[in-house]
Amino acid sequence: MAKRPVPKYDFKAFGAAIKAARTGRKESRKKVSDEMFISPRYLANIENKGQHPSLQIFFELMLRYNISVDQFLLETPPEKDTQRRQLDALLDGMSDTGIRIVTATAREITEVEAEGR
Repeated sequence: MAKRPVPKYDFKAFGAAIKAARTGRKESRKKVSDEMFISPRYLANIENKGQHPSLQIFFELMLRYNISVDQFLLETPPEKDTQRRQLDALLDGMSDTGIRIVTATAREITEVEAEGR
């Protein structure tokens, strides 16, 4: 039986998002690799070369860094992109005072942007 010709999915954008999220958290590749029980080289290849991760590692990285897989796999825009998911995760860890400050800041920015239009 002949193998079905299927173009391989390019994971480079996903790898770049993982690297940006990891470095944004100031996590070393070694730290992440140790915690996930994978080699630093495997993680580097995912981040830099777009190596196809195993489904389990793909899932763990997606959850660890609040990455929206929709933006990489779907042609329609995701309900929440990676930045919004990461912001949600940060907001979940904030105190009530922090939430009030962020809300006031967002309102002010929204008003300034509306005036600029």
